[in-house]
Amino acid sequence: MLEADEGDARTDGQIAYMAQDVGLGDDEQTVRELLLSVAPPALAATGARMTAAELETTDPDPDRATAAGMAFAEAIDAWSAGGGYQLEGAWDAACRRVLGLGLSEVAERTAASLSGGERKGLVLDLLLAGDAPVVLLDEPDNFLDLPAKHRLEDAIRASRKTVLFVSHDRELLARASDMVVTLEGSGAWVHGRSYADYPQAREDRNARLGDALKRWHEEERRLFRYFKDLKVKARVSEVMAARARAAETRWERFVAAGPPPPPVHDHAIRVRLNGADSARRVLDLRAVEIPDLTAPITDEIHAGERIGLIGPNGSGKTHLLRLLAADPIPHRGELVVGPRVVTGVFTQTNVRPELADGTLLDVVMRRLPEQARAMAALARYGLVEAHDRTHATLSGGQKARLEILCLELEGCNLLLLDEPTDNLDVDSCEALEGALEGFEGAIVAVSHDRAFLRRLDRFLLLAHDGSVRPYPDPGRAIDALAAGVGAR
Repeated sequence: MLEADEGDARTDGQIAYMAQDVGLGDDEQTVRELLLSVAPPALAATGARMTAAELETTDPDPDRATAAGMAFAEAIDAWSAGGGYQLEGAWDAACRRVLGLGLSEVAERTAASLSGGERKGLVLDLLLAGDAPVVLLDEPDNFLDLPAKHRLEDAIRASRKTVLFVSHDRELLARASDMVVTLEGSGAWVHGRSYADYPQAREDRNARLGDALKRWHEEERRLFRYFKDLKVKARVSEVMAARARAAETRWERFVAAGPPPPPVHDHAIRVRLNGADSARRVLDLRAVEIPDLTAPITDEIHAGERIGLIGPNGSGKTHLLRLLAADPIPHRGELVVGPRVVTGVFTQTNVRPELADGTLLDVVMRRLPEQARAMAALARYGLVEAHDRTHATLSGGQKARLEILCLELEGCNLLLLDEPTDNLDVDSCEALEGALEGFEGAIVAVSHDRAFLRRLDRFLLLAHDGSVRPYPDPGRAIDALAAGVGAR
């Protein structure tokens, strides 16, 4: 837990917390260990002690094994006394609701064997149904498919808990929030209603801040001119000299108090996507089929089209996108790439091995050899301050912005995007969407971001039974997803 540099932060009662990357980073973590990681701290410590002691009971040294057995028995008693078995009952119920399996069937499976949506859904179900009166959720919607997002929205709205969540999903914010806290500039401000009318409230607030700052500067200039005028008159009058000193003191106090906060400009990236010319037919799918995932797909993708690959988690969307990117995905049928097609890929996990070596500036200068131009490009994506850092040290949002910059510099005319808005702030999401509107190449995107999906032209819904269903417009496609079309 972080400590505040100044001021006091007090918590009363239990707080449940889900990290943005819950279940990631440890391929050996079991489902039981994942659930234990979000348990109340005292029980989490007891559970870890119990697991460690149980492992040590098999020590070949009889004395150490005996000591471990005693420690294990003590941990079991503490687990029982602390409500551990009741917690296991809650785990079992959550597993059955989300995975359709009991705790005993999944406890020793690795968490990595679950999809990202299943991991998130399991933890969310557990915390929102748990006893903690306050729940903190960091990007709870990442990895969730649309039906799961609707369930999350319903659960947050129905909950009697205080739920503080960080999200960049504009529709989730609009549907589930009744207050928005914005951290920007050097402080925070509160919009006391839903996100639905937040954009206008933010614009109005910035207008008020701009007016207040303008009035402050006007008053500062008036006070400055006033005491300067009095100083001129003070040369011939002691009375005027006293008034001039008082006026100067007033001006100094006014300046020392400082101006009001300025309007906060958005931090949106400035995207310039200008792909090279290609043939009209960019991709030709001739009975393309991924065994055990999709039925044969016959389709043509043309320059200027924006196509969404949608469907429940695990239906094969990312596999199909990777196949279109020429990854070695086993398949049947024929995929024909048109002439002069330059393909760019945005990955959901932002894993780019070719970016691992060197700093961000090095990465960009491989494409823009002139340093001044490379720094200007980094500036448009809010990455100047990170120019001397490596890819591995970047935040998720910084990695996403760097990926988009690389797509821009590579001059791609076919963009294959896997959840491109997941790690972008709202302003940057809207900037990316605006740039894609003017992009003359073809776009094929996997996304569960409804605001982003509404910018696309047509859709292919991949169902769990392998069928592929076309939808000609965003409204019908999103309604089908929300209704669970294609789910098991």
